[in-house]
Amino acid sequence: MKLARVFSTGPLASASARHPWRVVGAWIAVFVLAVVAIVTLLGDGLSTDDAPTNNPESERAIAAQIQAFPPDPRRMPSSDIVVIHSDQHTVDSPEFESFVRTLVVESDVLALSRAHTYLEGNTALVSADRRATIVPLGIPDEGEAEAVIEAVERADEDAAFSVAVTGDQTLDYDFNLLSQEDLEKGELQFGLPAALIILLLVFGAVVAGLIPLLMAIVSIVVALGLTALLAQPFELSIFIVNMLTGMGLALGIDYSLFVVSRYREERGRGHEQFDAIAASGLTASRAVLFSGTAFVVAMFGMLLVPNSIMRSLAVGAILVGIVSVVAALTLLPALLGLLGDRVNALRIPIVGRRTLESAGGEGRFWGAIVRSVLRRPVLSLVLSLGVLVALALPILAMNVGTSGVSALPDRFSSKQGFLALERNFPGSTTDPVEIVVSSDSSDSSRAEASAALDRLRTMLAGDPRFGTGEIRLAESGDVSVASVPVAGDPSSSEAVAAVRELRSELVPQAFEGTDAEVLVGGTTSENIDYFASVIDPAPLVIAFVLLLTFLLLTVVFRSVVVAATAVALNLLSVGAAYGLLVLVFQYGIAADLLGFQETDTIEAWVPLFLFSVLFGLSMDYQVFLLSRIRERYDETRDTTDAVTFGVGSTARIITGAALIIVAVFSGFARGDLIMFQQMGFGVAVALLIDATIIRSVLLPSAMRLLGRWNWYLPSWLEWLPRLQVEGSYQGSAGTQTPLEPSRN
Repeated sequence: MKLARVFSTGPLASASARHPWRVVGAWIAVFVLAVVAIVTLLGDGLSTDDAPTNNPESERAIAAQIQAFPPDPRRMPSSDIVVIHSDQHTVDSPEFESFVRTLVVESDVLALSRAHTYLEGNTALVSADRRATIVPLGIPDEGEAEAVIEAVERADEDAAFSVAVTGDQTLDYDFNLLSQEDLEKGELQFGLPAALIILLLVFGAVVAGLIPLLMAIVSIVVALGLTALLAQPFELSIFIVNMLTGMGLALGIDYSLFVVSRYREERGRGHEQFDAIAASGLTASRAVLFSGTAFVVAMFGMLLVPNSIMRSLAVGAILVGIVSVVAALTLLPALLGLLGDRVNALRIPIVGRRTLESAGGEGRFWGAIVRSVLRRPVLSLVLSLGVLVALALPILAMNVGTSGVSALPDRFSSKQGFLALERNFPGSTTDPVEIVVSSDSSDSSRAEASAALDRLRTMLAGDPRFGTGEIRLAESGDVSVASVPVAGDPSSSEAVAAVRELRSELVPQAFEGTDAEVLVGGTTSENIDYFASVIDPAPLVIAFVLLLTFLLLTVVFRSVVVAATAVALNLLSVGAAYGLLVLVFQYGIAADLLGFQETDTIEAWVPLFLFSVLFGLSMDYQVFLLSRIRERYDETRDTTDAVTFGVGSTARIITGAALIIVAVFSGFARGDLIMFQQMGFGVAVALLIDATIIRSVLLPSAMRLLGRWNWYLPSWLEWLPRLQVEGSYQGSAGTQTPLEPSRN
């Protein structure tokens, strides 16, 4: 059996359209089961952990520390700090003591009631001016963090005192809360309505515009249900929800847009309803299948990254990508079989009539642009290449890092607590560097290690980037831990640089000549290992995605030139997006105008994530456009005519699809989480570039200059299977038969 037949989506579309209620019923059942899984399993199955999975130094330091100092089950280790300050009272006053006793000692919140305070005689918990105190406490989970935050906010209402809390658990809680707010405000309140407006303008009819939105919602819910099931045996990040929702809206809408527009085009040519569905199944649905495959291939590259959050984002994208493709190949034809021409119901005045009349025809605006480009292909190619290379050049100044508590809006408790801690206790931190020193059991080895650790602590105490550390010795005597504060936000570039130097220079210098094993842990060290986990694998991931995408496109279009051109153009759009990311966020160009935070770093996961996502999404346009060009070329054997027709006839659909994704990811960029601002902006600008400069200028001019070489396949690759996207259909009056595409 020929592989072209095996991958033929026409019969699947026809079968779904002729038995619509069976297909719709099956999808309803799957949808209901997904909702049940989401409600019962999803909430407790996701985490905020973004740790590397390759056992780096920071993880080994934690393990060694836990082994040497087993946690007391009766008392949680300190994770957060409550800061209490008063302008009117000192810590010695009865009012201050009574306030602390009420808030902490007599609290019904377990984490607070178990905490130790200065009332027990620990003067280290009191500020130099004696108007503030800190209360270290251990918070076990998100639920307890919420209870602590609520208690602190109630206490802060007292005019005589200011109370705030900060630390790991409260920061995680605030990040999750902000993530949900951004999802609501950006994707649901902005992205979804904007996508609907664009769909209505593209289709010119309410029913046709709502179908892609319905498909996207079904895909998102079903993929979330699958995520809930996967989150039970595997640890998945909370950010998978944002990723899955955004990609689900983009892919679900795009794939439906391609299929529905082709169906309306075939109906406009006079095909009967089921002929039109079969024809769209043979052409647009097959393009969707290979577009989705290219997207999933690109996402698989992120699974090579030894980091839980990157793998979670990849899993979310892969799940919603697969569900979106399956829905477009089955549920969508079933809906078209039920609706028929009622898909054009509730037409929008003026826009609706013009849209139907122009279905499948060449758009005048884009047609004029592509003709102008093809008249001067060399000039068009040089100018567009120059623009994209210029936009990409700022990549050379990209500085990767991560945003911590200091990047949160001031309204969040953990940010307020961080500022209060810096103000009243500049030498304190919830995230010190943990230097774990292990030595032999011999007395001489222990003495050498102890002396070296004392030297290191003295050295760090005189360094303004660090504070005075405390040393603990394990009962066994062969492990000691120095907890040393790091100035400022532990995620800041300054803290990261300081701990990098500590690891690479200061520790080796202090422990030179000893046989001790020294591991540097703590939040800043975890960040350094996290950066390495997402940066070091980048060449492998990029090579993996480029190679598999090239091979897939070569097989699909039976041309090494088309495949190489598509890969090169996608690299250009990604490079331009990187450059704009640096200009806007690191250099602050137009940041205020766009409502973004200026920062000195690009989130470490964003560049690799953007590469994979943009490569996958760009293939949607490339496959859809190139399939129309190849389809026309098989009919006319004229490259110039094929390019003109392909660009002109797909322009409205591709532009609409791009604008929808831009709207969806602009919703991310409208949020307050800087990581999502960068991701949303990066995706949006890259797809705008891809759908305009790449599609209308660079690709046509390159294909015009290449001519027949576009379709070159070396003779030694003739054995490759024929999985062409393009196809044709004969029906209506005669037999309804999917025809083999041309093999030229």
